[in-house]
Amino acid sequence: MSESKVVEKTKMPATVESLQTDLRALGVRPGMVVLVHSSLSAMGWVCGGAVAVVIALQKVLGSTGTLVMPAHSTGLSEPSKWKSPPVPESWWPVIRENMPAYDPDLTPTRAMGIIAETFRRQRGVLRSSHPQVSFCACGPQASYVVNNHSLPCGMGEHSPLARIYDLHGSVLLLGVGHKNNTSMHLAEYRANFSTKRIVQDSAPISASGLRTWTTFEEVEPDSSDFDRIGEDFLRSSAEKVVRQGKVGLASCELMPQRDVVDFTVGWLEENR
Repeated sequence: MSESKVVEKTKMPATVESLQTDLRALGVRPGMVVLVHSSLSAMGWVCGGAVAVVIALQKVLGSTGTLVMPAHSTGLSEPSKWKSPPVPESWWPVIRENMPAYDPDLTPTRAMGIIAETFRRQRGVLRSSHPQVSFCACGPQASYVVNNHSLPCGMGEHSPLARIYDLHGSVLLLGVGHKNNTSMHLAEYRANFSTKRIVQDSAPISASGLRTWTTFEEVEPDSSDFDRIGEDFLRSSAEKVVRQGKVGLASCELMPQRDVVDFTVGWLEENR
């Protein structure tokens, strides 16, 4: 959405102070571990943009809270699988040979939104080591969340998603739907369903100072039914654990990550 359209739909700009008020009303509290998926344009015009949103989240969580965001860089992947956009087959060997290796400090996020990219670049934020599905975190639990991120099965048991589950963390959908809810991918690893497939992917990584094009295994991710799962989750007995409200103009949901992951495991086993 263009900035002019965002201005048109906004009656009064959101500020760091107003965002804090909205986040507290939604249920965000000091000391929480919160994984945030976000859309800045959904919030209306924000004075300070993404920087203001990051500041507001950190102020509400306080010094004892841990803020986590996805920092995925899916362009560092097997080019034969690219669809948005695809590239000519003649390019594939050139890409495999020359794509720069993943660098947690340098590699930008892709399709994560400006809030996540701004947070990634903030001083003191830690980023996990996965070349495609890394996460960033800041706060007392940041190291626990991002350390030891496995290359194979990057959203499985040895991922930041599983560590957030261990910590009884929460998911905040800030102006986005459940299709963006990466915690449901953890459920794909844990669930048993007939269409589950193990696939090969690859990425450029740096090992002992040398760039290598490395192949690894993944559970094939599929978010096509995540919005439906989210709707069923909200209607289920778990509805009482979901907090809904507005942050700026954005419709938001705050929920315990364990509840949504456990619900999704059962849903996948029944419906896929």
